[in-house]
Amino acid sequence: MERFLIADQYVDFQHETIQALCGELFSPGMDSVERARTAYLYVRDHIPHSFDCQAQVITARASDVLKHGTGICHAKANLLAALLRSQGIPAGFCFQRLTLEDDDSLGYCVHCYNAVFLDGKWIKVDARGNKEGVNARFSLEEPVLAFYPRPEYDEYFYPGIYASPHQPTMEMLQEATCLQDVLDNIPDTVTEPSDILE
Repeated sequence: MERFLIADQYVDFQHETIQALCGELFSPGMDSVERARTAYLYVRDHIPHSFDCQAQVITARASDVLKHGTGICHAKANLLAALLRSQGIPAGFCFQRLTLEDDDSLGYCVHCYNAVFLDGKWIKVDARGNKEGVNARFSLEEPVLAFYPRPEYDEYFYPGIYASPHQPTMEMLQEATCLQDVLDNIPDTVTEPSDILE
């Protein structure tokens, strides 16, 4: 479980801006579920997805997502993981293969959301940000995610939970200078084995 609690290059919860936000979001009397729900709602609702707001900056590190106030799903998942890990709540990453458009005309991408260990079990939450047709929510029971795979388009979940962000996507985000770069270069497959099998 220690792997799901550490800070790293992208989940940099020791950064002063993230520590300052934690001081605003969390109070001593909050239990783990309240802290997780608070963090989730903040990232989902206060940090717009880069494509929804046509962002002019591309972010990857959690601290940069907070600094610039935007990120794609992978970057937002880094921020949520950072907030949770800062509170001693284990947090990981889950992935889906999805089409870039409503159909497969533009190809595929790897979508990212979070797994959170609460009350002795892993729950799944997607802080991508809601919009028309997307209504993800915090749920301790069945996951209420942003997207569900459509077998007719060869969409699917990658099995398991990962302790670290998807490295190929992180490298792409660090090199990208605009949203078109992301569209053109976002990875469409996960080849690394997960840290936890489900």
